Amino acid sequence: MRRDDMEACRIRGAGVLLPVSALPSPYGIGTLGNAAYRFIDQLHAAGQTYWQVLPIGPTGFGNSPYQSYSAFAGNPYFIDLDRLAEQGLLTQNDILKFDWGENRSCISYDKIAEHRFQLLQTAYENSNHLYRSDYMEFCKKQEHWLDDYALFMACKDHFGQCEWLKWNADIKERDSSALMNYRILLKEKIQFWKFCQYHFYQQWNDVKTYANKKGIYIIGDIPIYLALDSSDVWTHPELFLLDDEKQPKAVAGVPPDAFSDTGQLWGNPLYDWDYMEHTGFQWWKYRMACCSELYDFTRIDHFIGIVRYYEIPTGEENAIKGQWRKGPGAKLLHAIHEVIEPHRIIAEDLGVLTDEVTSLRKQMGYPGMKVLQFGFDGNPKNEHLPHNYEKDTVAYSGTHDNETVLGYFSAREEERKRACFYCNSTDLEELPNAFMRMLYGSVADIAILQMQDILSLPNTARMNFPSTIGDNWQWRLESEQFTDNIAERMRQLAHIYGR
Repeated sequence: MRRDDMEACRIRGAGVLLPVSALPSPYGIGTLGNAAYRFIDQLHAAGQTYWQVLPIGPTGFGNSPYQSYSAFAGNPYFIDLDRLAEQGLLTQNDILKFDWGENRSCISYDKIAEHRFQLLQTAYENSNHLYRSDYMEFCKKQEHWLDDYALFMACKDHFGQCEWLKWNADIKERDSSALMNYRILLKEKIQFWKFCQYHFYQQWNDVKTYANKKGIYIIGDIPIYLALDSSDVWTHPELFLLDDEKQPKAVAGVPPDAFSDTGQLWGNPLYDWDYMEHTGFQWWKYRMACCSELYDFTRIDHFIGIVRYYEIPTGEENAIKGQWRKGPGAKLLHAIHEVIEPHRIIAEDLGVLTDEVTSLRKQMGYPGMKVLQFGFDGNPKNEHLPHNYEKDTVAYSGTHDNETVLGYFSAREEERKRACFYCNSTDLEELPNAFMRMLYGSVADIAILQMQDILSLPNTARMNFPSTIGDNWQWRLESEQFTDNIAERMRQLAHIYGR
């Protein structure tokens, strides 16, 4: 299974879903530091082939990785402070003078937001990066997004963090003279934000290189839609369905279903697919080319939206009154295949599937997704049951949007009975481990378990409650939880089932 050169090639294997933010760290949130390398070592010891992360972009209000300030930038929260200290840009006293919170299992975003950028500013002031050739090469290579992103973030600082729609009219509209004036006025802040991206990319690439040397592939994750308050929408409003005031004409979401009587109102602006097609989908090609360098495989969240998308009128309080519209389909996918190989894409095709969605996915050679947690409604033909899987599948115990296995079945007696009988388990506590065995033993090319399910944790460890703002994206792995015994069991199962 292992490949010395680690050229991205989808092979039968097992992996773990754990966002970077959830890695252990003494500084309030997971980073690309020692804990990332240790986790990779643990995956290797556990016989794993894949590490799946959540989107790694900079987060804003609500801290959701699916509502980022940029489709290209990395989250400065993930920059490892100890490495900056090793480079002489910070001291340990600089780092330790701040309170990072005492709860090792929960991220305190308020403390992170308050302290992290102060330290990065100190590191910036102590740096001679402007004289480094690799820094200049980085800026040149990424200039198609970096210059505008850095200006966007500098302007957000300047205007008190308010969304770009509330900026002064001249810069909101990207008047050419205003762009020039703000680049002069905010020169130092612009350089600071470029400095942050330089270090993020440097650290990320080092982690990925280490993972690949250990035989671990990185599965990245990108949301199909972008946040309205993002550098991409501000920079390229013509790519989106906006009115003359730059407000969305309609917004994204999904209709009511078995999980929500009112659907999900995401609020993201919709793409102007006709205009994008006219440009040869150039922006999407830039995006996927970036993904091809950051990740070994890229999961496209809400793949269904490429085939057909749900359009909700602006101003609605829920998603009931939306309607389906035709997406770009194969035209977009053929375009992005010019910059990323089809076998390196995973389609998140959960939701209301149609024959057209399934046909396009298979035509493109993308694996789809199955979630074992959804399999126990009593229907033996349920597509999420392992005996119904196809080889071209990425199978999960649950995703970041799900309850943990333990939490889900503790509240659903009938489904619990069916799951226990199916998995030959005697009680609830056995189900998470039984799920691992069922997924590993299936024909699915890739089997992924949430770290929370590997550890048999309850819903207090849940990552996200969809369509809510509050206690999401906070759970963290504690360093002693992923034990050698757990890793050894995973290794044995991976070996037995040829993963």
